[in-house]
Amino acid sequence: MTAERDRDPGLQPERTRLAWRRTTLSYAVVTVLALRGALRGGVSATGIVVFALGCLFWLGFLWTAHHRIRALTATGRPPALAPRHAAAAVLCAVAMAACAMAFVV
Repeated sequence: MTAERDRDPGLQPERTRLAWRRTTLSYAVVTVLALRGALRGGVSATGIVVFALGCLFWLGFLWTAHHRIRALTATGRPPALAPRHAAAAVLCAVAMAACAMAFVV
């Protein structure tokens, strides 16, 4: 019972918000590095298309992360992550991995 009263309910949502922000920042860095890789060998139509898709997926992930961060700050006890938002985050991450494979190959 004492552990229940001593627990600060604001810490977990704060850590989750920070994790979403860190992940979004990492995703942005990967997108910028993808642009650098696309332009290193010269400008090609394929490189530009793959980079544009990567940016689109990053924007989708950014939207999902922003929505989740807002949900975490809106109430004292945040709601669970909606399955459609979880699916969107996973889809964006997998799609970015596919874009990275397209750059490597």
